[in-house]
Amino acid sequence: MLGKRDPQGSLFDGDQVYVDHVGRRTFYAYLAAERHRLFRDEDFAELYNSRRGRPSVPPSTLCVALLLQHYDRCSDQEAAERAAFDQRWKVALGTGELERPFVKSTLQLFRAQLLVHEKARLPFEASLAAARRVGRLKADGRMRAALDTTMILGRGAVKDTYNLIGDGIVSVMRELARQHHEPLEKWAGRHHFERYVGSSLKGEAGIDWDDKEARRQLLTELVADAESMLDAASLARSRMLPGSREEERLLRACEVLSQVLMQDLERGEDGGAQIRKGTSGSRICSVHDPEMRHGRKSASVRFDGHKLAIAADVESQLVVAVDVLPGNAKDDEGSLELAQQAAESTGLELDAALGDCAYGTGPNRQLFEEAGLTLLAKVPARANTGYFSKDQFVIDLDQQSCRCPADQVSTHIVNAGFETGRHGQRRPLPMFKFSARVCGPCPLREKCFSPSEHGRSVRLNPYEALHQRARQWRASSDFQTFREQRQVVEHRLARMVQLGVRQARYFGRRKTLFQALMVAAVANLTLVAAFGGTNNGTHRPGRTPISLLQALLGPFRAATNWCQELFRTVSRPRTPGLPSEFTALEMALSRPGL
Repeated sequence: MLGKRDPQGSLFDGDQVYVDHVGRRTFYAYLAAERHRLFRDEDFAELYNSRRGRPSVPPSTLCVALLLQHYDRCSDQEAAERAAFDQRWKVALGTGELERPFVKSTLQLFRAQLLVHEKARLPFEASLAAARRVGRLKADGRMRAALDTTMILGRGAVKDTYNLIGDGIVSVMRELARQHHEPLEKWAGRHHFERYVGSSLKGEAGIDWDDKEARRQLLTELVADAESMLDAASLARSRMLPGSREEERLLRACEVLSQVLMQDLERGEDGGAQIRKGTSGSRICSVHDPEMRHGRKSASVRFDGHKLAIAADVESQLVVAVDVLPGNAKDDEGSLELAQQAAESTGLELDAALGDCAYGTGPNRQLFEEAGLTLLAKVPARANTGYFSKDQFVIDLDQQSCRCPADQVSTHIVNAGFETGRHGQRRPLPMFKFSARVCGPCPLREKCFSPSEHGRSVRLNPYEALHQRARQWRASSDFQTFREQRQVVEHRLARMVQLGVRQARYFGRRKTLFQALMVAAVANLTLVAAFGGTNNGTHRPGRTPISLLQALLGPFRAATNWCQELFRTVSRPRTPGLPSEFTALEMALSRPGL
């Protein structure tokens, strides 16, 4: 049943007692002042039964706790302990001194409910609403959104082919053992799969790992066991209720094991299994988190996990859109949807999307062009071949002509083949061809093409017009403004990495997206709090009722402390050589200030 927070606070709540001690300019004090406007319990009503059950912990309180958890980068258990004992958390949550507002399992269950009921974006949307209230984010008008990505290291353990097969077999065995209501070790022993539940599959194999034939024999045995396990799973599935949760879990485990076998293995000439050369871009690198992928942020930086993609408003510096991509995805994948999400979340019209050269590919420019949105990004640099590059030729698409550096013009166009797009569509590749009669006597021919060729050719791509407009824009004065504005998204990514988004806290991209949304919400709210919180940047120090009461009771508390000290002094056992009780009393009364 939905539990609601009492809007009428107490004089002895944490935000009344400790706010001056914690600090009014802190993030904790900001949450204390704004938590009633950030989250309303009614927004989470569908997560609870409306008639039966005992009242839950108010979901608005748990939302604030999730923000604090990502702000302080602590675990669920530590979050429950801080809510019970940390004065800063008590200020933010508004709880009493001896109150324990929730336990670890309550926070875990609430997070699961947010994911199941598609409420994971509520804290992020609340941060944008808070920015709009204080004027940090425009209420209407146009905006520019800067796009960028960074890597997220996956939660699952990355293993080699031998251990991947072993983990896949264990995952299927676990589902079969659950169906028979047996412990995993007992089921494995009964079917002679004990080595897969030991301490180390490769360590207990007992082979010489320098012996190629011994490694191959072990791999063949693992593949045979995996195929036997898949057959046993197929037989067990025939006895399950179609569409049941048990069948779904078993199918998921079998799919992962089958994918591992297909991606890493191939049949040798003698029919035996051997490890495939090369790595597939969609390779599963962890059975524990099958959505992790091998990825590259650059030619020298490789990672295993996911990619975080964000959009930042260049004027307000707020994160306005968040997404998590597969680790092997290209940076521009889903960039149009990210830009549209930025416009939808802010209610502003998108003036332009700003990206680096990874976003400036022809297909991506075409997507933005078809959607009616402006994409500002550099054209990817060309490889240095030692000859004149295509940029040194003047191509006139309207006149269908090409002028070379020697001022020779060609209008002869031939078909150089076809290009296959992302969605399988074929596009022709036209090419300007300069004749050997023109290029033969040219004094620049050694700088233009190789001696094995008879004339220079300049190939066009299907997006030549878009690339030409991008090069013209780069030569304009707006390009310097673009470079300054695009730095905003890099700063926001750095802030999110500082808040812990570099390492995934959970398994799977959906839960990792929840983590990214919470981190983005914290990054936005800390920016709003620094901007001025609830009073548009004007800090107005004040005194809470409890602090005024404490000030009035200060002399009384001092007198009480003095009386307690006097009582301890008078009641102390008498020791020879020390002053008597009356002398001690006389010394105490002569203290300054009394």
